[in-house]
Amino acid sequence: QVQLVESGGGLVQAGGSLRLSCAASGRTFSRYVMGWFRQAPGKEREFVTTISWSGSSTSYADSVKGRFTISRDNTKNTLYLQMNSLKPDDTAVYYCAAGRSWYISGEGVDYWGKGTLVTVSS
Repeated sequence: QVQLVESGGGLVQAGGSLRLSCAASGRTFSRYVMGWFRQAPGKEREFVTTISWSGSSTSYADSVKGRFTISRDNTKNTLYLQMNSLKPDDTAVYYCAAGRSWYISGEGVDYWGKGTLVTVSS
């Protein structure tokens, strides 16, 4: 199986930036579609972004398009999420995800990380 460990969360003011990382171990990292989900207080877990095996194809939720950038380094078995122009509505626990094919919902995810908290102050 695959184990995923997120890092890089913290407290930031509105308009600031953070970069999250997800370190993967277990089965071959490059064979999985990787992504990020988030869960805000009082809300369901929601899709944020995904990236293909090669990194050439990406998908973003409308709420983060133009502000967040997903990337991966298969030589380091690591996934990244660069978050710019952060808003208070971005406050959530962010989860790293891995799936065997393309997905935009949690039903397509095979493995989850335990999450890292991002708090954006107003």
